[in-house]
Amino acid sequence: MTEGKWFIRTALAAAGAVVTMAAAVGTAAAAPPSSDPGDVGVQVVGGTRAAQGEFPWMVRLSMGCGGAMYTESLVLTAAHCVNSTGPNTSITATYGVVDLQSSSAVRRTSNYVYRNPGYSTSAGGDWALIRLSQPITGAALLPIATTSEYNSGTFTIAGWGAATEGGAQQRYLLKAEVPFVSDAECRQSYPSMKTAVEICAGYDQGGVDTCQGDSGGPMFRRDSAGRWIQVGIVSYGRGCARPGYPGVYAEVSALATAIRAAAADLGGNPDPDPDPDPPGDTFENTNNVTIPDAGSAITSDIAVSGLSGNAPSDLQVSVDIRHTYRGDLVVDLIAPDGTAYRLKNSSGSDSADNVIATYTVNASSEAANGTWKLQVRDVYRADTGYIDAWKLVF
Repeated sequence: MTEGKWFIRTALAAAGAVVTMAAAVGTAAAAPPSSDPGDVGVQVVGGTRAAQGEFPWMVRLSMGCGGAMYTESLVLTAAHCVNSTGPNTSITATYGVVDLQSSSAVRRTSNYVYRNPGYSTSAGGDWALIRLSQPITGAALLPIATTSEYNSGTFTIAGWGAATEGGAQQRYLLKAEVPFVSDAECRQSYPSMKTAVEICAGYDQGGVDTCQGDSGGPMFRRDSAGRWIQVGIVSYGRGCARPGYPGVYAEVSALATAIRAAAADLGGNPDPDPDPDPPGDTFENTNNVTIPDAGSAITSDIAVSGLSGNAPSDLQVSVDIRHTYRGDLVVDLIAPDGTAYRLKNSSGSDSADNVIATYTVNASSEAANGTWKLQVRDVYRADTGYIDAWKLVF
């Protein structure tokens, strides 16, 4: 990587060098003119607005970066977002809202910053912890991956950064999905990529990416139990959403031991083991089922066998429904005896896409064994989608 031609995605001046690190999701930007080959920014480009509470652990930092709540008093972000380790009361963290101007936002100032002492643009390791002056009691936390098990598949990115390369940062939290890019492929775009501590994601054709102001924010996906887990930290890239240039992220699993140790030293309890054994027997259906537009209800089946007695009072139902207007959808769990448990009602005001959530159902009156159904009905016209996958955890 040629220093000075790449933006570390933050719109932050640090150590005398201008770094622009990814931090938002927005509409895809056109490729810049050839006379401007070096701009590298970071925001969520090609994204959609996140719903309130969808990613409750997201944090906006006043220097123009993103982050995620690691403990009630610590925010995990990127090293390039901060200058050094030591006392620091200049940073304000905004938590609990998708609209940064919302009156319900929770704000805390920092009192200390820990910057990975081994970080450099040549060595990687782009992480830092910001300790808050007061904990946010009851804050939602985003566990970090401690193994490479989740370093593949499709990831979610989110932030308040620019929605177009060189554009303004955002008032509302944006989100998007990006696929994993192998180290070998990523090094064709970034020959100096640090494969031991960095991971890449994006589309060959571009169009979706983090951008300026998204730096330090998390890249995350579901773990084996259906919970969100952080696999990356927005670090750098060439421009925003340019074809052939995926986003580069700090690889959290490779840095987890150091992060946890630093968190313990700062007086915050490291996150609980994010990869415990699933709480019970898991049954899953990954066959796609198309949802008719404003049509009759469709179902996807899971046959459960080998269990004894009734289902638990905390049956977990994880659903992954891809749809262009989730407010159209009514979702029910149908027990083997035909009893319906409402998971989601329709809502004309909920214009976000997709239903990716885990619901808890008291199914203790139902026999565990038998055919369970996920029933979905689209009650309004004009938007379409499908059941991508769903599972039951007993």
